[in-house]
Amino acid sequence: MATASSIPKRHRKRLRSRIIISFALFGTALTALFAVAAIFLRANLEDGLIGDTLERELDGYANAWYQARDGNAPLLFEFSKIKGRVVGPARFKQQSFQRQSLPNGVHRVTETSSTGPLTYKLAVRKDANVWFFLEYDVTEEERGRTLLIGMLLITVVFFSILALIIGFWSSSRIMAPVAELARRLESISRRGRHEPLAPHFADDEVGQLAIALDDYAGQLTALVERDREFNSDVSHELRTPLAVIQSTTELVMGSPDLTPKLRERLARIERASKQSTELIAALLLLSRSERQGPQDGDVIDVAKVAADVVDAHRPQIGNRPIALTLQIEAHPEVAAPVAVLAVVLNNLVGNAVKYTKEGEIRVCVVADGVIVEDSGAGIKASEAAQLFDRHVRGSSAGTTSGAGLGLAIVKRLCALYGWSAGLEPRPEGGARASVRFTV
Repeated sequence: MATASSIPKRHRKRLRSRIIISFALFGTALTALFAVAAIFLRANLEDGLIGDTLERELDGYANAWYQARDGNAPLLFEFSKIKGRVVGPARFKQQSFQRQSLPNGVHRVTETSSTGPLTYKLAVRKDANVWFFLEYDVTEEERGRTLLIGMLLITVVFFSILALIIGFWSSSRIMAPVAELARRLESISRRGRHEPLAPHFADDEVGQLAIALDDYAGQLTALVERDREFNSDVSHELRTPLAVIQSTTELVMGSPDLTPKLRERLARIERASKQSTELIAALLLLSRSERQGPQDGDVIDVAKVAADVVDAHRPQIGNRPIALTLQIEAHPEVAAPVAVLAVVLNNLVGNAVKYTKEGEIRVCVVADGVIVEDSGAGIKASEAAQLFDRHVRGSSAGTTSGAGLGLAIVKRLCALYGWSAGLEPRPEGGARASVRFTV
């Protein structure tokens, strides 16, 4: 099951940033599209109007020239921006190569003159014995078009900045109730006590979300309270018969008439009742998520607890050829109840005893933790991390009984006290389990 911490965050952005970016992109795109449309419409309308006008004027002038065959028709006429020219056959080759190759119609021509580049629209009509040219100077229009493009670019930048400012302002207004809801939730999380959220918000989408959160928090609070009460009741009711079993066993073991075999069995009952009491105490801490220190306020010796755990598991070996040894290299101390450490070590050593048919089991107390190595069936490296999950058992477990809860309890207890638990295959065969303490 995926947790909140396992969800990839690579593409995740804040909601306010998304609103700001959306406003900026929308403003820029809308203004840019308007600018492109303005330039496109201006160019097409201008070219179309000028072209159509020049073609009409040129046709009209050519028809008038043909009608005035008496030679009174002018060969050249000139206005401020329009120039007309009539060229006879003798002067065809005197025209520029560009004009000689132009077909009938309106063309955009750029030439270099003494005053600089000259751009004009040229209407061409080439009859069999005469050519007609009509020029319209569009140099100023080209400059105006360039200026228009520059102004539109400035407009795009201006409106993009304006959209960004509006985005900042709008996002702060839009996100204000959401940010307030997040702040109140964080405050509730720090205090650990829920307070109603709905009264602080309007009857809108955020208010509906606050109502839903209040309802959900109420259900969770009731569920947690029932769970805590149940765990407290169960632990209290179970401790009473376990205390009776333990005290009765101690009394019976004090009898001088007991045989060694019966005394050994009574000792196993006493150890089992002690382990049950420790397990109940540890599970009660887990259910409450309480991190307690030792009852006397002092730290506990890990080596001593490890020795007690090892002695408690020796009878479980039975007649199997297994050497269970304890190696103490250091005496680390931890601020935790004996029951918690005992449950952790009982699970690690108990697994080693359960899955080892022959060979050795070595419990080593080092400066920062405890290492349990065995020569049993071993585990696969790919399964090591998953074995700490609930109800997960390794493929090498075979028909061995178990619910797959022991290592899950170890993982939760270690997380509660800031320890770390590990499991890996041993190179020479078997498995190596460890618990490392926070120094």
